[in-house]
Amino acid sequence: MCTMANKINFRAMHSGMHACAAVIGALACAITALSPTAFVHAQGFSAVISPPRFEVAAEPGKTLRQVVEITHLAGQRGNYRVYTNDWSLASDGNAVFSEELGPNSCRPWVALERRELSLAANGKIRFRFEISPPVNTPATECRFAIMIEGLEQVIKTEGALSFPVSGRVGVIVYVTVGDVRPALEISHASTGLHEGIVVPQLQVRNTGNAHGRLGGFVTAVDAKGRKIDFVPEALPILPGQTRVVPLVPNVPGNEVAKLFYPMTVKGNLEWSNQKTAVDLRFDVPVAKTAPSTSVTPPTLKVQPLVPEPAAK
Repeated sequence: MCTMANKINFRAMHSGMHACAAVIGALACAITALSPTAFVHAQGFSAVISPPRFEVAAEPGKTLRQVVEITHLAGQRGNYRVYTNDWSLASDGNAVFSEELGPNSCRPWVALERRELSLAANGKIRFRFEISPPVNTPATECRFAIMIEGLEQVIKTEGALSFPVSGRVGVIVYVTVGDVRPALEISHASTGLHEGIVVPQLQVRNTGNAHGRLGGFVTAVDAKGRKIDFVPEALPILPGQTRVVPLVPNVPGNEVAKLFYPMTVKGNLEWSNQKTAVDLRFDVPVAKTAPSTSVTPPTLKVQPLVPEPAAK
């Protein structure tokens, strides 16, 4: 019997798209055991979760109520288990989940509407959960995940072979209590591989007490004089964590950007209510298989983010 993986792609869960759940770990393992002619005709785990992420504020001694929408896409009834997990962020950008209570876990604050769901074919439910920080909770950021797991089903093939599969998706929840905020610092710049191309990247440290993400955009001028816009990859940087954040070319559609070094990068990067001006030069990478450390030290200037004036 195959087992379900405990690591789920975090970039997908933090995208603006709905979280579409596929069979994780167990199904992939089981399919590889089939002969090339085997045909799977039973429906496995199939659900769409919206929204895929919550970022909310709660008050000590009060209950905050939220709703996640679960849509069962299969043409037959689906059964699900719902529970909470703690999670940590691995160096590869994926979330690693644990059912055990971690240090300072806030999952005891969380109440779920129910533990099991049974949805009709193409059915939908608005699933409720509550977060109740205790009185006198100090300023903190609470993080947990709501796990929606398909109960094990037996998949049959044309022959006599059958195997059990299950899958799950995690809805990430960030809860701020009191005055907490990120404090991001760009400490180093280099180049590195991202989706097959060498791109500029920044090493970012979070010395605050809440997670943060870099936003905004910068404009590069490459060795051929072309101007290319870049945006930072929107991965969360947890308190006390240092991450490498790639600057991703902002090109239309499925176009693959061709970058020519050396390259200068200027513009503003943003997080929370702050704005960071960057002025960087990236020299020719040593090799496309390894990051380059040949980069002019970053010139950084941090200032408060000023809202755009309202249109008249």
